Amino acid sequence: MERVTSPVKVLLVDDDALVRTGLRLMFGGASGIEIVGEIGDGRDVLDTVARLRPDVVLMDIRMPHVDGIAATRALSARDTETPRVIVLTTFDADGTVVEALRAGAAGFLLKHSKPEQIVAAVHAAAAGEPVLSAEVTRTLIARVAGDGADRNRRGRARERLAVLSDKERDVARAVAKGLSNSEIGQSLYLSSGTVKAYVSSALSKLDLTNRIQLALLAHDAEL
Repeated sequence: MERVTSPVKVLLVDDDALVRTGLRLMFGGASGIEIVGEIGDGRDVLDTVARLRPDVVLMDIRMPHVDGIAATRALSARDTETPRVIVLTTFDADGTVVEALRAGAAGFLLKHSKPEQIVAAVHAAAAGEPVLSAEVTRTLIARVAGDGADRNRRGRARERLAVLSDKERDVARAVAKGLSNSEIGQSLYLSSGTVKAYVSSALSKLDLTNRIQLALLAHDAEL
């Protein structure tokens, strides 16, 4: 008997009704995705997520009352299971993207991305896979590296990372370089599955939601 999989439930959060309509129409032609709701401001995110229980939230960054960064941070702070957040932006060089990733977003998409790229990102996020490519991760880390880390932030990051085992720290260091699981496995002589387990363990110990946050924390600590 063929196994029936549930569609990925998606919540759209954008103050532009035209953008929401365009996304809804686009996903209407994609298999395996169901739009369960749409809202126009970040202040309604917590209540809507609790009610609709989406797997993925497509979150605009700039909204009039509560922006996407604050809404993402509030979601990440919940004690219950949190949906994966993909932030939407019109500028790939927008510095607020890094803030959103620090807040717990799993990745970002440009609003003018091709439909197949957006659909693929939603499926990847729902499966717990990296939403950002290794190349994009490297670019983001390079951007943060240009900003530098102050001494206090570096000290706090190192204190947090002290809870990791030596192998978890090695993996965190590799994640900060933008390496994929397979690349990390090759460099550390580990299987991709083992690398994934180390990443999951590190995220759990550090109370982080995704590998991008781990990469940024490792960068702050100057591993």
